[in-house]
Amino acid sequence: MAYVHGGKLVADVLAKEGVSHLFTLCGGHIQHIYDGCLDHGIRVVDVRHEQSAGHAAEGWARATGQVGVCAVTAGPGVTDTVTAVANAWRGGTPMVCFGGQGPNFLREKGSLQEMDHVSLMRSITKWSATVPETDRIRDYVAMAFRKATTGVPGPVFLEMPLDVLMNMVDDKGVSMPEGYRTTSVPGADPAAVDAAAAILSKAERPVILVGTQWFFSPYRDAIHDFAAAYDAPVFLNGGARGALRPDDPRFFRLCRSKALAQADAVAIFGTPWDFRLGYGMGCPAAKVVQVDLDPDVIGHNRAVDVGFPADSGVVMRALADAGSRRDSGWLDAVRAMEQRLYDKMLPEMHDDSAPVKPLRFSKELADALPEDVTIVCDGGDIVGTAAKLVNVYEPGHWMDPGPLGTLGVGPGFAMAAKLARPDSPTCIIYGDGSFGLNGFEFEAMVRQGIPVVGVMGNDAAWQQIRRGQVEIFAPERAVATKLDFTRYDRIVEAMGGHGEYVEDPADMRGAIDRAFASGKPALVNVKLGASDFRKGSISV
Repeated sequence: MAYVHGGKLVADVLAKEGVSHLFTLCGGHIQHIYDGCLDHGIRVVDVRHEQSAGHAAEGWARATGQVGVCAVTAGPGVTDTVTAVANAWRGGTPMVCFGGQGPNFLREKGSLQEMDHVSLMRSITKWSATVPETDRIRDYVAMAFRKATTGVPGPVFLEMPLDVLMNMVDDKGVSMPEGYRTTSVPGADPAAVDAAAAILSKAERPVILVGTQWFFSPYRDAIHDFAAAYDAPVFLNGGARGALRPDDPRFFRLCRSKALAQADAVAIFGTPWDFRLGYGMGCPAAKVVQVDLDPDVIGHNRAVDVGFPADSGVVMRALADAGSRRDSGWLDAVRAMEQRLYDKMLPEMHDDSAPVKPLRFSKELADALPEDVTIVCDGGDIVGTAAKLVNVYEPGHWMDPGPLGTLGVGPGFAMAAKLARPDSPTCIIYGDGSFGLNGFEFEAMVRQGIPVVGVMGNDAAWQQIRRGQVEIFAPERAVATKLDFTRYDRIVEAMGGHGEYVEDPADMRGAIDRAFASGKPALVNVKLGASDFRKGSISV
């Protein structure tokens, strides 16, 4: 007989699930969970703002395909995590967020940080609940993992009252859940497979769009056979970036809207017709084959000819076996579109003027990054530019904020990625505005030995907003969007990291190389010059 506190019961299930890292900001309500984690060798990684703990949990899932886990204290600890949980909700990322709560015997009496967390979290999670008593902890944690991973992946919130975690129980009297979730995924309807294969096989100008759900498929390798069977151009979105190497003859990224405008068939996998895809209005003549784990997404914003409420990889495998087509010039036509757009960028890519032009910044960064790097995007305008040129070679090596557009994700995502792949470099593409949200996490990285490198495009503005603001209201009425050319590199140096400041494009490569070689968390702060490259690029 061994009596254990509730925090050890939490950690028992985490260990059973293979969880190796718990992301957190300390709080008295949740410290028993830490103690349990130590018994199982689960590393407790602390941050300086709970939002980053949540982002790190999502980042872990997006780097590894496994559930990310965070724990935050009651009240403001939970409310600080709301943005991160909402980002994972909108992006379809599996994560478990544990939240503290005052003891049950003080409920509704106004204990420290007491509030109704469960109701707060309900609209942005797949499941939001409180553990009623200590001997139900293992059962509830198991349920949390089942709900986070089954169907459309997403976040869950599980409240842990202080007395539930502190109470001692005989661990032999508390059963360990078994067989509580399946790894099987929804399959492809045979009739729908035949109908979709007929559309794609007969298409003259098909386009394939692949989004984040593909990354969480156990059959994601099927994308190669599927793309080859139908010999069609492929555009990758969100977490699907890295599914095809940049040198794959079917991979494209610059001319998506132009290709869609001419497409006669579109196969879209695991991503909605949202603002990123023009709400589906950019391909008026195309027949649509849509695959999504959420049946409610199929046919939303854009009529569908064949719909699969199913796993992306499963459907790709079935379609690869069911049909094929031989390209008769469409790939060459799309490649010509791609090349024309690339050629338009060349002058600024090779502009030697100082401060550094955004496309030159992007080219220098792309040239400096090794193939195994994980790229984390935390910015608006500069990320939109860099995404045109920075290459991704492996799944899970590109992390952008996702459709919620949350800035401040960078440090949390990057810490998780570096911990998941300690032998591979991690780089944050930073905007100067976004650094202000969670930049203090560089202290947490320094203290815990997590060497992440940030490369910042510093234009002293919230440029993605300011550009349109100036055009609409005139420069003298453009308020709340101007910043200063602040030496953020010195801030990182003051925290014990490595800092570099660059104004001349010829100095960028050396600064980036030194940052990675330093072995420390580092920031390369690059002063940007004006550019019209993204003029008119407003997403709503």
